[in-house]
Amino acid sequence: MEEQALVHGLRARDNKVQEYLYEKYSKALFGVISRIIFDRDIAEEVFHDAFIKIVNKIDNYDESKGRLYTWMANICRNSAIDKTRSKEFSKKSKTNTIDAYVYGMENDAGTAATVDGIGVKELMDDLNDEQRFVMECIYFKGYTHTEVAEEYSLPLGTVKSRIRSAIKVLKLKADKI
Repeated sequence: MEEQALVHGLRARDNKVQEYLYEKYSKALFGVISRIIFDRDIAEEVFHDAFIKIVNKIDNYDESKGRLYTWMANICRNSAIDKTRSKEFSKKSKTNTIDAYVYGMENDAGTAATVDGIGVKELMDDLNDEQRFVMECIYFKGYTHTEVAEEYSLPLGTVKSRIRSAIKVLKLKADKI
């Protein structure tokens, strides 16, 4: 299904289109969340809430600002980050067992294949190493710009410049597709 038809169907509240969206994108979007939240139960809860938000807020999607997947991935990523900043999550993560952490790490390996299955890896291949690194930290690991700068001793302006240049490269490639 073409992206325009998908957006049109979602805006028309077509259940079949919502099912198609879920079937095609749920694994990749869940992968975005599970790279940030290792606890599978919490990640599923966040995904459920994010998917509902995607369907309900489809009228806010602006095609001129980016592709549908990017918009959906950002909603999922932001929902996951919001969850990690919640009091409920911080209390639970303090009491997690080592088994839950290891289980989360094992599940993390499966998400890369899911995201790659929809062509993200091919898009990222056009980025240089510095751009790819920053984009992976921000969009797949859930870091903020400031966290990347602090964690890897990079100036914040450099992080933001690499993101901007990476987005330009990705947008050029996406326009060719």
